Amino acid sequence: MAQLVVRKIEQSVKARLQRRAKRNGHSMEEEVREILRNAANQEDRPAAGLGSEIAAFISGTGLRFELPKLPGNTMKPPSFEDE
Repeated sequence: MAQLVVRKIEQSVKARLQRRAKRNGHSMEEEVREILRNAANQEDRPAAGLGSEIAAFISGTGLRFELPKLPGNTMKPPSFEDE
């Protein structure tokens, strides 16, 4: 088995790792191994752009009601010509 040494970890991170390990009934070393194992086993996927992230977040929501008709209200397209 390989060994890995990580230096300069903030005290607050170490404390959170210790609490997490205690909660899960592990030593801190075993907890870190589990975290690394899970991170390494996650499927690699390319990062999506903001638009793709938003679209994925709201996909399938759609309208759940009928939009009311607004008779007599027409929209005029904007003019981009200098006046």
